[in-house]
Amino acid sequence: MQLKDDFIRLWSKYFKDAPLPLAFYYTDQSPVPPAESKCIIASLAKARQGSTVVFSAESVHCFGGSSYLGFSGIIGEAFSDEEPYSYREYLLSHGIPGKIEGELYKKDPAICKEMYRRMPEFKAPAPYCVFKRWDMLEEEDQPDVVVFFAKPDVLSGLYYLANYDTVDANEVIVPWGSGCSSIIKDPYLEKDAANPRAVIGMFDVSARPFVASDELTFAVPMKKFIEMVKSMEESFLTTRSWRIVQKRI
Repeated sequence: MQLKDDFIRLWSKYFKDAPLPLAFYYTDQSPVPPAESKCIIASLAKARQGSTVVFSAESVHCFGGSSYLGFSGIIGEAFSDEEPYSYREYLLSHGIPGKIEGELYKKDPAICKEMYRRMPEFKAPAPYCVFKRWDMLEEEDQPDVVVFFAKPDVLSGLYYLANYDTVDANEVIVPWGSGCSSIIKDPYLEKDAANPRAVIGMFDVSARPFVASDELTFAVPMKKFIEMVKSMEESFLTTRSWRIVQKRI
């Protein structure tokens, strides 16, 4: 609760009226009924407005969303011996005439298949994934990841804050994936690393209609987020350079 209050105060001081982030965690007990969802990003609009939003394997009706939440496998079954690739691989590439309309995000199913083969396995550690806006967190909540929906000036501040206390030039990554992958799977898999990295995302063309035209996401594991908060009062946020940018936020 002290961290919650400290961050709200510092966020208002340095980022003015920019929206507070969401936080998510997995749990065995759902605080509210799970949300029926065809698109995770669309469903998070309610969380951004202050409501608690919960997802479960049964409530998510998007194959991609279910897999990136860790509720189902990444690769589906092959159609036949003649068509050895899965539904997901055809969907992301050129499709199958009369069966699947391809999204043309990848050149062909073979590239997709190899891409998924290289992806780390991700299984949800509990049956429910809970999203809350930061100011709605309660004492019993234990966030795994903090997710900002940010415009460019805010994103620049978060980016430099994430890099403030490290010599590594790759403390923020931009892995290929869906909108929900960039705010859930990718940062969650970073959380137990010795030096967890933040993830910039929401480049997914299919997810773009559900966010503002000038908005991307910045998702950061809780361990790194805590260090970012500790750095705020001694970092570039206190300089004249930031105050110039801050006026536009």
